[in-house]
Amino acid sequence: MITELTERERVILDRLSVDGSVSVGILARELELSEVTIRGDLKVLEEKGWLNRKWGGAAPALHRDILERQRIYTEQKNAIARAATELIRDGDVIMIEAGTTTALIARYLTGKRDIHIVTNSTLVFSYARMHPNLLITMTGGEFRRATESLVGPIALETIGRLNVRLAFVGTDGFTLERGMTTHLMEGAEIVKAMKSHAQTTVLTADSSKYGRVGFSNVLPLSAMDMVLTDGGLSGEAEAELLEAGINIIKAGG
Repeated sequence: MITELTERERVILDRLSVDGSVSVGILARELELSEVTIRGDLKVLEEKGWLNRKWGGAAPALHRDILERQRIYTEQKNAIARAATELIRDGDVIMIEAGTTTALIARYLTGKRDIHIVTNSTLVFSYARMHPNLLITMTGGEFRRATESLVGPIALETIGRLNVRLAFVGTDGFTLERGMTTHLMEGAEIVKAMKSHAQTTVLTADSSKYGRVGFSNVLPLSAMDMVLTDGGLSGEAEAELLEAGINIIKAGG
């Protein structure tokens, strides 16, 4: 996960997210290291799933938008993901919607037994496949690189056939007035479908998203059984949400 990266690995990934590719020679000169050392770093990052090595350098394994979102609010996102796993019991069947925060949930399921994950996220799959005790069902559908997600009629049909105890969904922004919003209309339909087929639906969103409004409306906040966020909400925002009856859970709180 991002918090397990070394400082040098972070620098390499930063360059990838900005430039779209990295050169062994340029990195060696900038970091004042041998090309052998840089190639070793690239090999490790490829094994971790962050990049694909190519002749003379490397390219990101993930879309640039995903890499950029993974770089910000990492501490908050990891805290939220850890708190989310505390809601999961052995033997649970859960749905995880595509997103950089929701995807991290799969990385913290070590120690849980007989968990069945239903997801439209290829990022969740890349994390969950490392745990032999997790059963994974992919929804299928049309692949969207910018969100590492599967969407469309096939994904919705799969979700519509299943029932789970917990669904973890994300958002591009949330406010009391507009509720949950997103920039991808197809993603909104996925969230609605998961909500309809879960006993409990949890919105996982870092506090920086409060007050942001995306292109497409998803659901009102009152449709969520709980909002799992970090401790960064302002006192005014928290009071506003609590007064409206929104169940707020703060990671680490």
